[in-house]
Amino acid sequence: MNLRRDVFQAIADPTRRAILLLVATQSMTAGAIAANFDTARPTVSKHLAILTECELLEQEQNGREIYYHLNPQKMKEIADFIEPFRKLWDDRFNKLENIMKKYKK
Repeated sequence: MNLRRDVFQAIADPTRRAILLLVATQSMTAGAIAANFDTARPTVSKHLAILTECELLEQEQNGREIYYHLNPQKMKEIADFIEPFRKLWDDRFNKLENIMKKYKK
């Protein structure tokens, strides 16, 4: 049985979220990414494989090096899913703020 990971399983791990933050602004090699963590390079490579499998990261060959960069389209899917929840909490906090303003008076 071949179970494919989804983006939410991928971002559930704090190391993978940190990797996404690292490559959000610039493409990086696996070695450059691994240098930011206190774990073995094969561990970071496993995280990169999961992020690539879920299409959150894309690979680009440049000579002998493979550079990883963020796939903004896949990140947008996450943002689109989270948006209704953000709106829900914004509404709740706005209501709470209005109630607290009444009590201040």
